[in-house]
Amino acid sequence: MKRLPNVVPMLAAAWLLLPHTLHAAPPEVKVAPANPMIDMPGYLRVSEEAAKHRLSRRVSGDEFLRMSGEPRTIVLDARSRDRYDDLDVDGAVHLDFADITIESLARLIPDRDTRVLIYCNNNFTGAEKAFPGKIARASLNLSTFIALYSYGYRNVYELAPTLDVRHTMIPLVPTPR
Repeated sequence: MKRLPNVVPMLAAAWLLLPHTLHAAPPEVKVAPANPMIDMPGYLRVSEEAAKHRLSRRVSGDEFLRMSGEPRTIVLDARSRDRYDDLDVDGAVHLDFADITIESLARLIPDRDTRVLIYCNNNFTGAEKAFPGKIARASLNLSTFIALYSYGYRNVYELAPTLDVRHTMIPLVPTPR
């Protein structure tokens, strides 16, 4: 009788090597030189940490509204300036996601313990110009939460539900021009 090789050790070895192969380029792909200003493994690592932290940081519309009126709390809108100007949460401060840097965050939110409430396009319906939908995995809330977490802000809360702009208790206003 012919014996089959024990597949358990082979599967265990493959499982241990899997994380390394996920970040490696296929052998036929020429890899460009590393850029020390771009850290994909670090981004993936902090994204996973931020995802765990975020689990308890998603709040209802009522909680968001209550928290927004409390001291040492800011509402941050990271959408484009045009979208923010069209319609935003009353009292929100604007910092376009593309402009999030160490310096801009230090100016806007110098105390990393400040409570920061975030929302994005995917939180509101009924005003497509101001809140155009994005695919769920590209939601600006996710990018903003991860960015703030990366910069050391841990007191961040995210508006969880999708709300209709015509029926929400959260006040939305256009920016005066």
